[in-house]
Amino acid sequence: MSGTLQDFDARILLFGCGKMAGAMLHRWLAKGLPPAQVTAVRHSGAPVADNVAVHTSAAGLAVPDILCIGVKPQQFATLATQISPLVGPQTLVVSMMAGIEISSLRAALQTSAPQTSAPIVRIMPNMPVAAGLGVVVVTGAMPDTACTMLDTLLAPLGTVHALADESALDAVTALTGCGPAFFYAFADALAEAAGQLGLSAADGDALTRAMLFGAASTLQTSAKSAPELARDVASPGGMTQAGLDVLAKENALHQLIDATLRAAVRRGGELAALAGQG
Repeated sequence: MSGTLQDFDARILLFGCGKMAGAMLHRWLAKGLPPAQVTAVRHSGAPVADNVAVHTSAAGLAVPDILCIGVKPQQFATLATQISPLVGPQTLVVSMMAGIEISSLRAALQTSAPQTSAPIVRIMPNMPVAAGLGVVVVTGAMPDTACTMLDTLLAPLGTVHALADESALDAVTALTGCGPAFFYAFADALAEAAGQLGLSAADGDALTRAMLFGAASTLQTSAKSAPELARDVASPGGMTQAGLDVLAKENALHQLIDATLRAAVRRGGELAALAGQG
């Protein structure tokens, strides 16, 4: 198995190709993955990318080397009977579904005992994978051959992080999977607040984007912690400190973020429960 996408010879089937799977696919194609290696199943039949075959059902499709399941968790129970025939003994099953554990996936797909069945792993990517700047968290055991295939696919997407404890994946989903949306909401709030102070909408948007990009880049490359970097910006008794004091009042910011992540995790559990009712 080649370590580059240009020579990638594994057959990939995307069962469900919404925004997240589509973002991954477009990055793969941009990095040289041959479109002929990919097949997508979308009940709408809508195209996903140039020269990528799309089918409205899995009927008659060959067993792939890699099966990526990207349907909504609450749909999985009703779709499992369609997906199961696509799993061969050597198929690497990659689930992008939040909340559904590997043991539940294995049972639903009617695979055999773990030591003899197709490997099943779970991944949680986020939308910046489209630009190769994403975070992809991986959990689950697989043989070396499957690991090499998956490494080749995931490396162009951004930071790949192996998670030993599958039970922590719901928290990861709330943080890195949902996190970009929370970040964008914060950006919108900053720009809107600047507008209330007299900045034009265009100026507020442009400056917010540039400021957050610079701050995020510094956080990524600096050895300092986030609180240390905040202290570096703030002068005692200055403008920055006055704003930080508002955020710190009654621990309001931390409580808000805690409630935000907990709401996301709670909904993940609800979706998993719905999946199990099928």
